[in-house]
Amino acid sequence: MADHPLDRPAWNALTSLQAHHAVGGDMAWRFHPEIGPICAARSHDAAGLAELAALVPDEGILATIETQPHPLPPGTVAEKIADLVQLMASGPIAPYDYPDLIPLNATDAPDMLALATLTEPGPFAARTHELGTFWGIRIDGRLAAMAGERMRMPGYGEVSAVCVHPDFRGRGLGEIVCRKAMATVVGAGLTPFLHAYADNHAALALYGKLGFEVRQVMTVTMFRRAV
Repeated sequence: MADHPLDRPAWNALTSLQAHHAVGGDMAWRFHPEIGPICAARSHDAAGLAELAALVPDEGILATIETQPHPLPPGTVAEKIADLVQLMASGPIAPYDYPDLIPLNATDAPDMLALATLTEPGPFAARTHELGTFWGIRIDGRLAAMAGERMRMPGYGEVSAVCVHPDFRGRGLGEIVCRKAMATVVGAGLTPFLHAYADNHAALALYGKLGFEVRQVMTVTMFRRAV
């Protein structure tokens, strides 16, 4: 068993503070399909992998985030397997605000999904915004940048969906929305953490500037039903 909650962030989120968003059974859980594809098994033995396989949609993917690669569930094929850098806030985080920041809600959901689809900050679906508080900046009515929360478990909250529309890059908007999301997590009494692809050097540089330190390298495994 893992010693630290962040060694198995998806399992610990789906079986604790976000269990109300979970679909599955005793051996495997996933977030509701309209919230996102992240899933986890209690263990990666035959029973756990079989229950993961049962959660795979007819179309689309599931994704695990684990410290080590694991066998694919039966009847599935890999869509992508890659290294993720897991980072955790290393020091005190002060409250933060900025004049143009606005809280995003269900009314903004179509624009949030469109921005995430365009910029690909990570898995994002129609109801991902229900996982926590999201903040955005609109410019001339367009959603220019956003950031919010994804996985949450006792003691820890994940900053996620940090993205900026290509038309508005170079203005520091990513730093602004990320700082606000960090402060929101801290305001809930949790320590912020996040994930970034190991080859996303620009994101890693930003997170380092904001006070995140690398905790460990994780493996994201995305898989779908075999044809």
